[in-house]
Amino acid sequence: MTVKTPSQVFQTRVLLVEDDGFTRAIIGEAIADTGMVVRTADSVAAAMTILNDYEPHVIISDLDLGNGPNGADLLKRINKERPWVGLVVLSSHTSPTLAVSSSSTIPEGTIYLVKGRMASIDDIKQAVEAAITRANVREIGTIQDDGERVELSQSQAEILRLMAEGYSNAGIAQERGTSMRAAESLIQRTLVAMGIEADSMMNSRVRAVRMWQQGRVIVR
Repeated sequence: MTVKTPSQVFQTRVLLVEDDGFTRAIIGEAIADTGMVVRTADSVAAAMTILNDYEPHVIISDLDLGNGPNGADLLKRINKERPWVGLVVLSSHTSPTLAVSSSSTIPEGTIYLVKGRMASIDDIKQAVEAAITRANVREIGTIQDDGERVELSQSQAEILRLMAEGYSNAGIAQERGTSMRAAESLIQRTLVAMGIEADSMMNSRVRAVRMWQQGRVIVR
């Protein structure tokens, strides 16, 4: 008689939601290699369709999923309709505010993974385990010593996010429903808060976005 090991009896089921095809394939394969069962989706709509016949133990979702509902919207919906499912964010950004609109929040207890701080697939395994057991953990991963960090307000973080998406001053004013003068003033205050001074040899916006990509921005 063959006795099944615990790992053979129970396999963790994961739903990975990521809009970038290459990233989705690489991470999906890595998760499967750990012995977990994984299905993938490229949008909130696709994820909800999969959920009709697949009951994951954990959902791992990027926050920025392109046009339409974002990852925060998905996690909030899952938290409301399936509160027993563990939730993990896998984002390029150190703060949800830098990835999606400041009006979007992720549910309390969600595990947060920053792609650039992951040392190995073990970080994802640890995040999945923490999400299932509801461990009192917020962020998993190796924090790199990448320089001094700056703190921004919610409004300043929103300005930085819009700059990173390529919005002009006029575009930022329109998105925020303010005058051009007000938008320009907030942009300047954001740059000052980041310690970026005017330099004829450097583009201030590019420097600001670069600091954000390096994980040097904290939202208070």
